[in-house]
Amino acid sequence: MNMLGIFCIRACYGPVGFWTATRVRSLHSFSGITVAQIDEEVAKLLELKAQLGGDDGKHQFVLKTAKGTRDYNPKQMAIRERVFNTIISCFKRHGAETIDTPVFELKETLTGKYGEDSKLIYDLKDQGGELLSLRYDLTVPFARYLAMNKITNIKRYHIAKVYRRDNPAMTRGRYREFYQCDFDIAGQYDAMIPDAECLKIVHEILNELDLGDFRIKVNDRRILDGMFAVCGVPGDKFRTICSTVDKLDKMAWEDVKKEMVNEKGLSEEAADQIGEYVSMQGGMDLAERLLQDQKMSESKQACAGLSDIKLLFSYLQLFQVTDKVVFDLSLARGLDYYTGVIYEAVLTQAGVAPVSTEAQHGAPADESVSVGSVAGGGRYDGLVGMFDPKGRKVPCVGVSIGIERIFSLMELKAEASAERVRTTEVQVMVASAQKNLLEERLKLVTELWNAGIKAEVMYKKNPKLLSQLQHCEESGIPLVAILGEQELKDGVVKLRVVATREEFDISRADLKGEIRRRTSEN
Repeated sequence: MNMLGIFCIRACYGPVGFWTATRVRSLHSFSGITVAQIDEEVAKLLELKAQLGGDDGKHQFVLKTAKGTRDYNPKQMAIRERVFNTIISCFKRHGAETIDTPVFELKETLTGKYGEDSKLIYDLKDQGGELLSLRYDLTVPFARYLAMNKITNIKRYHIAKVYRRDNPAMTRGRYREFYQCDFDIAGQYDAMIPDAECLKIVHEILNELDLGDFRIKVNDRRILDGMFAVCGVPGDKFRTICSTVDKLDKMAWEDVKKEMVNEKGLSEEAADQIGEYVSMQGGMDLAERLLQDQKMSESKQACAGLSDIKLLFSYLQLFQVTDKVVFDLSLARGLDYYTGVIYEAVLTQAGVAPVSTEAQHGAPADESVSVGSVAGGGRYDGLVGMFDPKGRKVPCVGVSIGIERIFSLMELKAEASAERVRTTEVQVMVASAQKNLLEERLKLVTELWNAGIKAEVMYKKNPKLLSQLQHCEESGIPLVAILGEQELKDGVVKLRVVATREEFDISRADLKGEIRRRTSEN
C-alpha cells in the first residue's frame, strides 16, 4: 500500500486525536499529493470502514446526503412553498395549464440536445433492455411529449426535479438534484408576442419575490451565428465557440479568448473581432445601429434576428418592462436547441447580505452571496421536429426560473430579517382549562375539521393550559378555543387572540364564523 493509503487508514482508524482527515489533507503541501486524491482515498476508506463495521462489530452507516443534494427542514420548506405559490400564481395568471413527465427518459431522447453539457447527464444502469437517463431539464421531455401526443399548441407550466452530474456549489444554490419551474408557449403565432410575454413573466416573478435589483439580458442565436460568420468562425465551430462565449458571465474576456484560440483552434483575429461585438449592450437603438453595421449587415441571419429584437422591444415597451431589459451581445446560452431569441435574468444587487459563518454555509462570513442567473430561456423552434417521425416542427418559446438559487437568497433574507417563518397553517388550537375535558376537546376539534378549519389539539388527556398557550406562541397559531366547565354549561367557547391575549366568549354556533373572520384578516 502506498504512503497515501497508510495516512488515510490512520485518519479513518487511528486513535482519537491522532491523524484526523484535516491533518491528512495538510500533507499535500509537502508530499505533492493533491487534496482531491486525499479526499478520494478518505471517501473510499470511510466506505470500507462502514462495510466492515465499527469496533462493536455492527454495520456502520455514513449518515450524509449524496454530493450535490440536501435535506430541507420545515422552515425551509415553508419558504419554498411561498416561492412556489408566487411563481404558480403568475403562471396561472398568464393562462398556463400544467403537465408532468417521467423523471427518467430513454437515453436517446436526451442525447445530442445539450451541446458540451451532455456530459453532465446521469445515465442509469441497464434494467432490462432500455438505456435510460435522468432528465437534465424539463424542455426536452416537453418537446418529446408534444411530438408523441401530436400537440401543436399549448401554454403549459411544469415544476419538477431535474438532475445534473455537475460540480455542486451549495452556497450559490447549485446542486446535482434541483427543481426547475418552466413556462412554455408552443404553437404558430405572430413573431415576438409570446417571447415578450415570457419576459414579462420573469419581470413579474422577480418583482414579486423582491430579491433585489435585476436585469434581463436578451440576444438572438441568429445574431450570434451571423456574428460568428462575419468574424471568420468556421461553420463547424459555431456551437463550440458559442459554448465558450456563454462563459463570459463567469470568466474575463482574456480567459474566454484564450480558450477560443488555444483550445478551440480559432484564429486570434477572429477572436478579437468577436470581442468587439460581445462587449456591446443597449436596447432597440443598438439593434438599429447593428442593422447599419457594415459587417453584420452582410449576414441575412443576423439581420433577421436584429429585426426581431427591435420588434421584441416594441412589445416590451407596451408590457412596461423595458426598464429591466438590456440587449446584450455577450449572452449565448450554450444549449444546442435554441434557434432564435434567448434571454437570462441576473441579480445585479443581492437583496441580502450573508449572515452565516463558514462552518454553516461553506463560505467566509464576509464574502458576498453570489447566485448568478436566476432565470433563462429562449426560442426553440426545431426541437419538437427532432422527435416527430415526419419532422413536423412546432415553434416553441419558454423560460425556466432558477428556483434553487432563489431559495438560497430567500433563506438568507429570512435569516437577516429575523423573520419568524410559520411552518404550519393551523388557525386555532382547541385547549382546555381544567382536567377531564379530553372528550369535549375532541368533539370540538372534529366540528372544526369538518367545517374545513385548520385546527389542532394536544395529544394529552389533561394538558396544562400554560403548555397549550406556549405551544401556540411558539408555532404562531393565532387563536385558542378554550373549553372549561362553565363554558360548556353556558354553551360558549372562550376565544383567545394569542398576539394580544384578549379573550371573548363566543357562542358555539358562531365560533366557526368568528375563527374564519379573524384568520382571514391575517
